[in-house]
Amino acid sequence: MGQAGTAREHALSPARDRRRALTLLLATVLVPGSAQLAVGRRALGRLGLRAWLAWWAGAVLFGAALLVDRTSTLGLLTRDWFLTGLQALLWGSAVLWGVLIVDAWRLGRPRSIVLTARRWISVLTAGMLVTTTGGLVYAGTAVGAGRAALGDVFVGRTSMPPSHGRYNILLLGADTGRNRVGTRPDSIQVASVDARTGRTVTFGFSRDTENINFRPGSVMQRLMPEGWNCGDQCLLNALYTWADDHRALFPPGSGDPGVLATREAVEALSGLDIQYYVMIDLKGFQRMVDAVGGLDITVKRRTPMGGGSSPILGWIEPGRQHLDGRTALWYARSRTGSTNYERMARQRCVMTAMVQQLDPQTVILRFDELARASSGLLESDLPASELPFFAELALKAREQKITSVNFVPPLMKPWDYDATFVTGTVSRTISTSERGRATRTSGPSTRPGATSTPSVVPPTVDPKDAGGPAQQDDVAAQCA
Repeated sequence: MGQAGTAREHALSPARDRRRALTLLLATVLVPGSAQLAVGRRALGRLGLRAWLAWWAGAVLFGAALLVDRTSTLGLLTRDWFLTGLQALLWGSAVLWGVLIVDAWRLGRPRSIVLTARRWISVLTAGMLVTTTGGLVYAGTAVGAGRAALGDVFVGRTSMPPSHGRYNILLLGADTGRNRVGTRPDSIQVASVDARTGRTVTFGFSRDTENINFRPGSVMQRLMPEGWNCGDQCLLNALYTWADDHRALFPPGSGDPGVLATREAVEALSGLDIQYYVMIDLKGFQRMVDAVGGLDITVKRRTPMGGGSSPILGWIEPGRQHLDGRTALWYARSRTGSTNYERMARQRCVMTAMVQQLDPQTVILRFDELARASSGLLESDLPASELPFFAELALKAREQKITSVNFVPPLMKPWDYDATFVTGTVSRTISTSERGRATRTSGPSTRPGATSTPSVVPPTVDPKDAGGPAQQDDVAAQCA
């Protein structure tokens, strides 16, 4: 009888050893340190368990703080010291968890397990190491990349108050292609955002706008008292290059002369006070689109990829399309067979699609790629400390219609216009937006800001110049 019992126990021991090894491994993954506590390695077990509990406590506290004061809590994520500490904690936790998993595998006495079971338990242990430790290492690397990106992109040091309850942000799409001398903004827009509701209006200005007279007391008014008025050689987007070539004329500490000149020109045109600017390199935009997995855009017209001095490499067909970075860049920049104004509309659609499709889940899952893609892509004087507030504002804006006005034909001739028409249209469009009404127009007869005063009626536009889309519209209707 005794011999029979011993044989039965021997037969059961391999299964028991496998269960013991698996239990210790799974316990370490679910509750780090619990396996060590169970077998008497209390010092290491307590360290792992306390670290695990500390992470949960931190997560609960962070969540509670978000409910109480979301802006201030998110502000921590823009602080260099906080991100540095978080990165160190993530990497330290990765090392500790890895040690605990390997130790749990050792405590499972792999040599007492039959060879086949020992192999797949070892494979399982390696998988757990990759999933847990590798995940924490990736998270720490992503935090480090984000910290570097914040330092590279958001270099502003001064927080600006809103003007009349609105933040006005200059959006520049810079074209730095190989065949161009210097940087010239290809896309020039102002996003005017209600500081309380997030309701947004965008105003687009043609790059070939002429006859710009600067505000009294501005830097550019001192440098150009007669204005930027020399015909086709004095276009709005050429101001950037002129200022960059004459940077010695600008006051010390005035930042990028090209941005300053363009900002003051747009302030003069729109009548708005601009607090911040964001400049996007259209070439670098390709990396950002690829980083988010592409963009879904409704293409209105068949658009060539190439043309001009280079052959046409293909076509972007009408309809709902999923564009990768290269295709989205061609869609934004293609010139052949279209006017500058149509290209402005396409660029606006691409930028709007990026804003609308860059949801929190995408940011979390692709944070490392996004942070790396932003290097050399974005430039802004928005302080990093202001990012949480503007992130909240952007979320509010996403929930509402964005009204857009483009000052191009047929609304007006960028080379021959009444300045009061532009400022009046800006003012009335913002007032309409603040009252919560979004209007759409399809031509000059119902243009925004129409008035009975003859002096502000735009000049008649020849039909061949009227290549642009509706000049005031709901962006979603044009680009969805």
